[in-house]
This record gives sequence, C-alpha cells and structure tokens, in this order.
Amino acid sequence: MKQGFIQIYTGNGKGKTTAALGLALRAAGAGKKVYFGQFLKGQKYSELNALKRFKDLILVEQFGKKSFIIKEPQKNDIGQAKYAFKRIFRIVNEGQFDVVILDEINCAMKMKLIKISEVLKMLMNKPEYVEIILTGRNAPKEIIRIADLVTEMKEIKHYFREGIIARPGIEK
Repeated sequence: MKQGFIQIYTGNGKGKTTAALGLALRAAGAGKKVYFGQFLKGQKYSELNALKRFKDLILVEQFGKKSFIIKEPQKNDIGQAKYAFKRIFRIVNEGQFDVVILDEINCAMKMKLIKISEVLKMLMNKPEYVEIILTGRNAPKEIIRIADLVTEMKEIKHYFREGIIARPGIEK
C-alpha cells in the first residue's frame, strides 16, 4: 500500500498555505517530522511564530526577500529559488522528514525560477513514505497529472478587492 502521497493546493483563492500549515500541525501532532520550505517568501508571518513552538518536529526555512516578486524576477530571486530547490531536493532524498511542504513552488515554476522537469524528477524518485505538498497558484498540468490529491482554492469573493490589507493573525 502506498504511504507517501503527493498533494497539491492550488487556485486563485485564499487558503493554500494555510491548508499546508494545518497539515503540518496535524502531522506534528502525530509525532511526524515536517519540513516547511517557503519559496519566494522572506516576510515575517504570524504562523512562523506559532510553528516555533513545534521546532522539535517542524523545520521552517524561507527562501525569498522581504517582498513578493511583482514583476520580473531579479537575479537574486532566481539564485534563491535554485538554492532552495537544491536544498529541498536533498532533504527529500535523505528521507529524514515524513512530510515535506514546498510552499509557493507552483509560482516558482510558473515564473520559470525552477524547471518543471526537475520537480517531476524529485517527485518521481522520492522515498515512498515521504508525503509531499506543493502549494501556490498555477500548478503545472504535468505535476497535477502525477499528484494523488489536488485541491483548487477558488476565490468567490475577497475583501482585499475592497482595499482591505493583510491583517496580522488572519492573512499574515
């Protein structure tokens, strides 16, 4: 029986990272070791403070600058994404974590910071017990094809459209 599945949380709605965080919390509650790698993110979020309480079971690393890429990625953005993927590729292959979360990796692939073929190689060769979660908008169809679970978050209505900025403890 298969143990470690590939999950994708994608779509234009709110909640992809939050769903991955919920899974990390659930896994830690069951005594599983979790790696949570964030592509394109270097900002401080409230959930990072909460995850510090589980530092014996959840390792969080951010690979990004203080602001999200708005236009074209800079040389530094490309370098950080490549470094992050190399590190995470090694972490997956070493198999010391039961759950590996690649937050915003779908966006990194969409921006061509990471090659889809490299992500596919990692997923196809992962230790069978390792659960991998990929988040971010625009999940590539090639990744969706091999995933075991795909959830699309769909925005119906969002107060951001009314000018409400991200609030601590709710969106950040």
